[in-house]
Amino acid sequence: MLKSGELELINSYTRRSLTEDEIYAFTVVLCDNEIDRDYERFSAASLKELEKLFVGVTGVMDHDPKTENQTARIFSCKTETVEGKTTSDGLLYTRLTARAYIPRTEKNKEFITQLDSGIKKEVSVGCAIKKRICSICLEEQCNCSHIRGKKYDGQLCYAVLEEPTDAYEWSFVAIPAQKAAGVIKHYQKGESKMDIEKRLFGGQEQSFTAEEMNLLAEKFRRLGERAADGDAYRRRLESDINKVAAVALPELKRDTLDFITAKMSAVQLEDFCNALSKRAAQSVPVKPQLYSAAKYNRNSNMDFKNI
Repeated sequence: MLKSGELELINSYTRRSLTEDEIYAFTVVLCDNEIDRDYERFSAASLKELEKLFVGVTGVMDHDPKTENQTARIFSCKTETVEGKTTSDGLLYTRLTARAYIPRTEKNKEFITQLDSGIKKEVSVGCAIKKRICSICLEEQCNCSHIRGKKYDGQLCYAVLEEPTDAYEWSFVAIPAQKAAGVIKHYQKGESKMDIEKRLFGGQEQSFTAEEMNLLAEKFRRLGERAADGDAYRRRLESDINKVAAVALPELKRDTLDFITAKMSAVQLEDFCNALSKRAAQSVPVKPQLYSAAKYNRNSNMDFKNI
């Protein structure tokens, strides 16, 4: 049964007005302020902010953002406390609950049955977090040396997730990070990577979560791809320089030219090639078929350096 006013909220997302008989609505706990398996927890303020960000967000399966994996949409969200329940670190237990809907169709019959029988139950959320505050020193974890999951003078170290900036999706999963709901955190570009790399190269023994290992693996994969692109681009520049140098500086020996270019960066190679091209054009009556300065557009060819 829909609650008062819910049908109007749902129809604000539909292309035509649906009737109550066409809709299946359910309640889901998205996340809470309990310390999760990654030794992180949302603050109450973050949950309150996520309350606004998750309204209208679609649900998928296993965080796979494909159109065919869309299952439901959130039409209302609220933060609530549970009387008499506290978190493992002694805080009043607070959770973010949402109301979501799916259309009653032949295709969705099995899914609705799985919801009603409790088979489809655990969920995780995908969101962007601006800050992770260390529970030990209260500084941002990218600026401190404390390690999540370790105890300092008997006090467990974990990260408090603050200032959410976006809510991407929520998913039905088999094993969530949070015991009561589950959460997968997606941090702003540079935030989590800076923290992980600091720990990786900090000279101390470290442990990483599966999510952090995936981030590192993805970064190293991209680094390898861009390094290969950079090497190929450099070889092409060196080849072009050899061609134009034969016209512009015929007296210069190849070994000397290779020695000079070997010490140059890609930017310097571009400048050198452009200068040689202009010199070569001036030394022959008709401009040869050489690479012109327009070919080497730094704005379009330097992407591989922005790692």
